[in-house]
Amino acid sequence: MAKFRITYNAPVVLTFALISAIVQLLPVSLESWFVTYPSFKYGTHAWVGLFTHIFGHANWNHLAANFMFILLIGPILEERHGSLSLLFMIAITAFVEGLANMVLTNHPMLGASGTVFMMIILASTANIRAREIPLTFLAVAAIYLGGEVVAMFRNDDQVSHLTHLIGGLAGAAFGFFGAGAPRDVREAKKPVVPVLPAAVVAQTKKSGTS
Repeated sequence: MAKFRITYNAPVVLTFALISAIVQLLPVSLESWFVTYPSFKYGTHAWVGLFTHIFGHANWNHLAANFMFILLIGPILEERHGSLSLLFMIAITAFVEGLANMVLTNHPMLGASGTVFMMIILASTANIRAREIPLTFLAVAAIYLGGEVVAMFRNDDQVSHLTHLIGGLAGAAFGFFGAGAPRDVREAKKPVVPVLPAAVVAQTKKSGTS
């Protein structure tokens, strides 16, 4: 009888989840390192927070809602694009959304929802080819990004829709940029079928979080 073994199959995604869980256990005095700030006048915390805010979450429910998605889609994307590429995409997305939040808003923000939206849109571009735009990508973009644009003009619900929108746009940009890879390499990759349970996204909309 064949034996099964547990493997650390997606090091970037699993390490991301592990760090985020550890952050939840840290003393309150250290939480300030995992938040974006409205200005660079806050010094080192502001610079570090541009990247580390994705590890901070308002509570365990907020963390679980985000990582239900990340642990579902992330390993597929990590296998397809490679660990270093996915790490780069997560870091760039965190930096851009953190900087945008600093420039365009006046309140702190934390959470990995921007990364979730980046992964959703990136997954929908899995079968993209040069000069071809999959209809599934347009459908996903319309549902998720269009919904965030509409939500930005509604009453303030304390959710960072700007972060969601930037994450989605980053995923689209990464997907189209990756379409320039050699065709035989792209075809050797397994297609990714995005799983998009709206209920999970809805759970991420907690007060004062992304």
